[in-house]
Amino acid sequence: MPPLTAALQAIPAALPRRPRAILMVSAHWITRGGVLLGSHPRPGMLYDYYGFPAHTYEIRYPAPGSPDLAARTAELLRTADIPVDFDPERGFDHGAFVPAHVMFPEADIPMVQLSIERSFDPDWHQRLGAALAPLRDEDVLIIGSGLSYHNLRLFGPGGREPSARFDAWLRQALAPATAAARHERLRNWEEAPAARIAHPMEDHLVPLFVANGASGDGPASLCHHETEAAGGLTVSSFRFD
Repeated sequence: MPPLTAALQAIPAALPRRPRAILMVSAHWITRGGVLLGSHPRPGMLYDYYGFPAHTYEIRYPAPGSPDLAARTAELLRTADIPVDFDPERGFDHGAFVPAHVMFPEADIPMVQLSIERSFDPDWHQRLGAALAPLRDEDVLIIGSGLSYHNLRLFGPGGREPSARFDAWLRQALAPATAAARHERLRNWEEAPAARIAHPMEDHLVPLFVANGASGDGPASLCHHETEAAGGLTVSSFRFD
């Protein structure tokens, strides 16, 4: 079993209780001037990839949406002066349905997607995450879906060295005990070793800024780490308790 699959499958048992809903922050939904929330009660599927085998366009993840969670999330963001609106049509993209399917294959937990903002500003997304923090006390599981190394032109063995260098820095950046201290390191991510090789465009890193912002004083821990992903990449995933 691939290490990431095993790590995702282990998440439900590691939670203190079953979530009543999931808020999924996907690297694959990028908006300008603010964020959007999926608000359809029965979201469809968005196959936002091309050139894949035919069966990958037949995948269904029939989890319900939650207009109530979308409305509650919008309330929190507006209170924090973060521009937000609803998208009543958008379906689940693969940054949402792939990890959700592995973690909760029964698809019986309502899920709402939240976009990231096109500036990719670390401070802005940290503030976004902080505004979402109350949802954790309301039994909402907040997931930042991305990849710690995302250079599609340098995947496999060619990415071995830069992914290892960036990953070592990232694990150190997430070592401090508080979200604020971690953010002081994350906000300067472009100064990290091999940063712009690991992330030519930082869309896959931004969900981590949001998740860290929502974590408050909860510690970060490594919940997935491998050094031979996709033929040689070092990648990591984190949870915030």
